[in-house]
Amino acid sequence: MKIVKITYWITTAIVALMMTYSGYAYLTQDTAEQGFQHLGFPDYFRIELAFAKFIGAVLLLLPFSSRVKEWAYAGFTITYISAFIAHTFSGDPAAKQIAPVIFLVLLAVSYITYHKQHKAV
Repeated sequence: MKIVKITYWITTAIVALMMTYSGYAYLTQDTAEQGFQHLGFPDYFRIELAFAKFIGAVLLLLPFSSRVKEWAYAGFTITYISAFIAHTFSGDPAAKQIAPVIFLVLLAVSYITYHKQHKAV
């Protein structure tokens, strides 16, 4: 059971760190603003998504109810799938297309191990 807990915390921390960093980048880096324009998104969406990522990261890391965590997992799942689709259809290189898929896999491992921990309790 210890390996499940360690796996959960490592994958959850990586996802939360990535979401926090990307939220910060969305608010502070000109390249993020240009990236959103390239993908065809309005500028206000970049700001909304940044704050949603901050909130979701907190919800994953802190001890909230399972229902609240489910919403955070669902939101991040939608975000990663949408990022993959947006980068694919805008003609971005494969590296930008595959990154959301990698983080989606990490999110899935976090989700599975979260439920394994709570099932055993």
